[in-house]
Amino acid sequence: MVLEDDEKWMREAILQAQLAESIGEVPIGAVIVRDGEIVGAGYNLRETSHDPTAHAEMIAIRQASEKLGAWRLLGCTLYVTLEPCPMCAGAILQSRVEKVVYGASDPKAGCVGTLMDLLQDSRFNHRSPWQSGVLHEECGALLSAFFRRLRSR
Repeated sequence: MVLEDDEKWMREAILQAQLAESIGEVPIGAVIVRDGEIVGAGYNLRETSHDPTAHAEMIAIRQASEKLGAWRLLGCTLYVTLEPCPMCAGAILQSRVEKVVYGASDPKAGCVGTLMDLLQDSRFNHRSPWQSGVLHEECGALLSAFFRRLRSR
């Protein structure tokens, strides 16, 4: 049941990634779920907004915090198509997201298991368990196709 739920919500994150791609952004999407409901969603907007912090996770965290009226996202799970970078991992810890599920690993900037594991670092006052690889083929294919098209231009 848990894997089915994880796949269901990751498909929602993939839909967010497709929205990013439709406007020429790198296709990365995220949703935050609490009690079976999406409370925050976002997709990459760095190019559109000229904002280096406009990552899918950051946008979803802001939206969830606003909807819930709290900066602590207790009881929330973040689903994201690409492994969070150090900035997003820090925001996840600061917002107290309970769990993170991601699709594709990021060998260049991933800080939730690939280059390091900020979410489980015992030096921080909060830790978030995580799971990787949920629908990783679909998540990775979105990114690969996007960059292949960019290189062919």
